[in-house]
Amino acid sequence: MTYDFDLFVIGGGSAGVRCARIAAGHGARVGVAEDRFWGGTCVNIGCVPKKLMVMAAEYGNAARDARGFGWHCEDGTHDWHTLIANKDLEISRLNAIYRRLLDNAGAKIFESRATFLDAHTLDVGGQRVTADKIVIATGGHPTRPAFPGGEHCIISDDAFFLPERPQRVVLLGGGYIGVEFAGIFAGLGSEVHLVMRQPLPLRGFDEDLRTGLVEALEADGIRLHLSTSPTSVENLGGVKKVHLTDGAVLTADLVFAAIGRAPNVAGLGLDRAGVETGKAGAVIVDTHNATNQKHIFAIGDVTDRLNLTPVATAEGHALADALFGPGPRHWTLDRVPTAVFSSPPLATVGLTEHQAAQRGPADIYLSRFTPMRHALSGRARKTLMKLVVDQATQKVVGAHMLGEDAPEIMQGLSIAINCGATKADFDRTVGIHPTAAEEFVTMRTRTRVAEAPPETDVTPLTPPAEIGVAEMGVGA
Repeated sequence: MTYDFDLFVIGGGSAGVRCARIAAGHGARVGVAEDRFWGGTCVNIGCVPKKLMVMAAEYGNAARDARGFGWHCEDGTHDWHTLIANKDLEISRLNAIYRRLLDNAGAKIFESRATFLDAHTLDVGGQRVTADKIVIATGGHPTRPAFPGGEHCIISDDAFFLPERPQRVVLLGGGYIGVEFAGIFAGLGSEVHLVMRQPLPLRGFDEDLRTGLVEALEADGIRLHLSTSPTSVENLGGVKKVHLTDGAVLTADLVFAAIGRAPNVAGLGLDRAGVETGKAGAVIVDTHNATNQKHIFAIGDVTDRLNLTPVATAEGHALADALFGPGPRHWTLDRVPTAVFSSPPLATVGLTEHQAAQRGPADIYLSRFTPMRHALSGRARKTLMKLVVDQATQKVVGAHMLGEDAPEIMQGLSIAINCGATKADFDRTVGIHPTAAEEFVTMRTRTRVAEAPPETDVTPLTPPAEIGVAEMGVGA
């Protein structure tokens, strides 16, 4: 049978654009459909605008820190409208770049929604098209709360377009989005309450990082409500009353629900294509990113495995290479670095202490100190660094950091850990002085040995932030 396209990609986010562009570069006839915005969540309502807002919040703190260095700085006022306008200009620029990349590669662009009619046929904005191979790259969406009054809450999609900065904010959820926006709003001058059902934020991250982050958030004036959940939200003339399971009632101008995300599969017609889905609608794929229909693939957040933009991009590139290029490479997801742009930021790669201990005894090296900047600024801020070392092989199997520049430092450490570096390799590396990063190569004294209790199941944990997948058939 002759098809209109060799490959059709549903979704113009990080995964879809990369897959379409690389496949077209290999000579495939490629179509790609996007009905909202090119670049997906990350570029438009995720990583990029979020980090710009984090930077905005940091400037106010930096001005106050400068007094300890002799600068006579007065507390300024922040113009929310300028921030949002400039953010929108930058996002528009990036949005256009994503579309231009596809144009230059020769892919045919459809500014429309695509839905399955059958396993090889799509309805694309009312036009019927066929494809030999189809890729689902529709990403995810934030979950809206189901408790009474949930309609009075905003979600992360809304946060980037608020007309004014709220003076009092209640954030619901202790994941990436909750802790990041807590720092943003607090840094810009809002009163912030952060509510989470867990005793610590960032479930799945290393316990020392989680504990350190609690101290950092409280030091920044963020009011934490741990091990509690909202039961309802009232809207009283624009003022919100948030009722919690512990009996507390919080008053706010804005209630921001950051309670999770779900795969974006509604209305795709997956049933008409015979594509199987799992928990919360996630498209089920094998190690080659193929669904149960072997000519239909899924990449990125719609598979709900490790929802990070670089992972989605790598999957898209690798799949295009596997289908139309030089063939697959192999990689694993258990050593993918990740960062949380909280205040201060944290970053991690590899195994947590708990995960490592379940695999066998692990040597733990831990350092906590006041960074040089804050010796003069006087700000109550600590840096925490941690290495997790497999005792039997002496390989460094995990690195974790809470503190300024943590994401930048962790990128380099992830290379070493992915290459199988040992603690001896770290020890013989000369540090750059004076930096915080040098602490990772000067930690000589073991803090403790981590071992799993005898009754502990030896199966390694796979929390959302650090999902380990056996070698993928296609790789970055």
